[in-house]
Order: sequence, then structure tokens, then C-alpha cells
Amino acid sequence: MEHDVSIQVTVVYSSAPREMNEIDLTLEVGATVQQALLAAGLEVLMPTLDLKKSVVGVWGRKVGLDHVLHEHDRVEVYRPLRVNPKTARHERFAQQGSRGAGLFATKKVGAKAGY
Repeated sequence: MEHDVSIQVTVVYSSAPREMNEIDLTLEVGATVQQALLAAGLEVLMPTLDLKKSVVGVWGRKVGLDHVLHEHDRVEVYRPLRVNPKTARHERFAQQGSRGAGLFATKKVGAKAGY
């Protein structure tokens, strides 16, 4: 039986809000997150990115740069938040009011209360 010597991974990053970039890579088995980021050329694409200070994850779970990747892993580079999500939610709620927010804000015509 022949063993694979390479793995396929995807590096995903967002350089601006609502802009997502994906880079598909072929790396050696045992490659780390840091090696994937360097192979993707993020230092050139995002010159302000400091890999040592960046928060990265694999499939939505935060990992370190030394995390060993597996076949079909998705490496994600997270940008720092500019607005606290809790504050943003409170501001949206204040604009919408209590009737326009929540799980049952939009009701179907003729539906029972709470549905």
C-alpha cells in the first residue's frame, strides 16, 4: 500500500470586510499552520500581517502556528474585531426596537402567537 507524501489544505483570509480569499495548497505530510501561511504567501499579500501575533484556526477552532495539518484542513486567519459584537447587537436592537428583533419578529399571516 502506497502512503501519500502530500496533503491538500486551503488557507482562507479576509483582507477587508466582506472580502474573502482562498488559496489551495499542496504541502508535505506533517506541515504546520505556519508553513501553510508562508507557502500561501500571506506576507506578500498582506504586508501588515504579523504571523506571530495573528490569531489562526483550523475549521473554526483556534490553534497555534505549530499545529500539524491534516488532509483537507481549512486554515483560517482571523482579523482583529473593530467593534465588540455585544455592543453591535445592542445598537442594532436599539435601532429596530423590541418589535423588530428576536426569534419571532417576523410572523406568518394567521399563525399562532409564538410561531
